[in-house]
Amino acid sequence: MEKVQHAGLSYFRNEDWRCLRHGIFTRHGGVSEAPWNTLNVGASIGDPLDAVKENHARVYRALDLCGERATSCWLVHGLDVLVASEETRNGEQLRKADAIISDQQDRPLVMRYADCVPLLFYDRVRGAIGLGHAGWRGTVQGIASRIVQMMRGAFGCRAADIEVVLGPAISRRNYQVGEDVAARALAYYGESAGVIWRDPVQRAPHFDLWRANRLDLERSGVTNIKILDICTFENTCDFYSHRAEMGATGRFAVVISL
Repeated sequence: MEKVQHAGLSYFRNEDWRCLRHGIFTRHGGVSEAPWNTLNVGASIGDPLDAVKENHARVYRALDLCGERATSCWLVHGLDVLVASEETRNGEQLRKADAIISDQQDRPLVMRYADCVPLLFYDRVRGAIGLGHAGWRGTVQGIASRIVQMMRGAFGCRAADIEVVLGPAISRRNYQVGEDVAARALAYYGESAGVIWRDPVQRAPHFDLWRANRLDLERSGVTNIKILDICTFENTCDFYSHRAEMGATGRFAVVISL
């Protein structure tokens, strides 16, 4: 993964995906004031809408994309996957889902994050992309493998051809969860998967979201997986973290387009 500085913004991209316009953006280069400072793209957390719109516009300009064609969704921590097509209406009311897939040229997919795992998908053989959002609820239900399944059904993709990037998220060492969450993770991934770690003193469970989603992808047949190993909780200077900033924060943007 490489870091790019362009048009006053900084973002990460996969150097193997030069044929795509995509970016995992930091929180820098926008117009929002504290506590959303500065490149917040979340419109439902109290930040004035004009600031959010300007931040979106700056993101699209940095990638030379048409923001009017961008497709997003209302994140609900579930398994629904939207298929963005030419019939998708620009600016329509956001549908509830946690992933979008598409094979359309110049149809940017965009989502917002602040600790959950960004999942970026690309099949260069079929010319298809996907973008997903994996919090603990989606992860224990298999959102990553669900996206693979949907790309296979919608576009004829083969799992062996799909490449995936897992973006910045809260790391295991900072993600303590309840026993109920740990039980659901172990039920889906298995006791030996190593997705739940317990600290040696209090024995409190911690959930490894990166490891879990990687395992889910591997079980689906995906082998080309990269992880941008940046903990949002420990890097609030560059990324938003809902947990570290106790909810008073913004959302960073992830965009991918053919």
